[in-house]
Amino acid sequence: MGDLLAGVPALRAVRRGLPGHHIVLAAPRGQATLLRGDRLVDADHHAVGLEQLGWPGPPPDVAIDLHGRGPQSHRLLASLRPRRLIAFECAEADVSGPTWVADEHERQRWCRLVSSCLGVTADADDVALTPPATPPPVTGAVVVHPGAAYPARRWHPDRFAEVAAALAGDGLRIVVTGGYADRSLATAVAAGAGLDGGAVLAGSTSLLQLAALVAAARLVVSGDTGVAHLAAAYGAPSVVLFGPTPPRLWGPPEGPHTVIWHGHDCPGDAWGARIDPALAAIGVAEVVAAARNRLSSAR
Repeated sequence: MGDLLAGVPALRAVRRGLPGHHIVLAAPRGQATLLRGDRLVDADHHAVGLEQLGWPGPPPDVAIDLHGRGPQSHRLLASLRPRRLIAFECAEADVSGPTWVADEHERQRWCRLVSSCLGVTADADDVALTPPATPPPVTGAVVVHPGAAYPARRWHPDRFAEVAAALAGDGLRIVVTGGYADRSLATAVAAGAGLDGGAVLAGSTSLLQLAALVAAARLVVSGDTGVAHLAAAYGAPSVVLFGPTPPRLWGPPEGPHTVIWHGHDCPGDAWGARIDPALAAIGVAEVVAAARNRLSSAR
């Protein structure tokens, strides 16, 4: 989800650059629903990672690689035999295009690719999305999201619990979110915070319900993961804890967001099997203080 939302500004530029085209998003099933209210794409095609796409129709007119620098993703799209392939330069895949820059913010990277190839402007900070019409399960809650795709980006559960307990002590309603696989983690955080089982929403919300929940939240507290990008998309106040990846490469745009990071300029291993030292260095007190400051500013 984070990858998709980081590509929103580039998708806006694609719509401007190819106004007469039927735009299909190849992504995991259901993710395109987040973009429906803004008409950034016209349809979606289920795709997982770098598996074969199983494209059902004739070759597309244009294929755009917003996944990586190749060669695997380039070859995957080239196999569809598009008239034009827009991608970063990769000699191994025999693809010409703009040069990949490693030290570049993710949103800016995709905007540069699209704008240079389609001749349109692209604003990397234009991340705003229309909140889904789906009713949120809870409104006005503090959303605590302890999970992340890899252990390197997961802050200690007991610290999330301490933050949740402190904010609950301020009289705020706390909910703990995540996917179905995160339910045990969310339950442990809620229990550690002294919350009842009703605070655990992990595994019980659809993607649109989660999005609506974030859009209606008083505050979101999370690591560097998809929910943080949802908060940026809906302008929900947030406190985001960064670890292996510097905020200058993946951080939110200017807005009601507080980023906490104690790392060095050189990125760590975002896919690591152990919590990154920069993330582990973040203390409970500073997160609670940042959360209270954000809540005070919102009021």
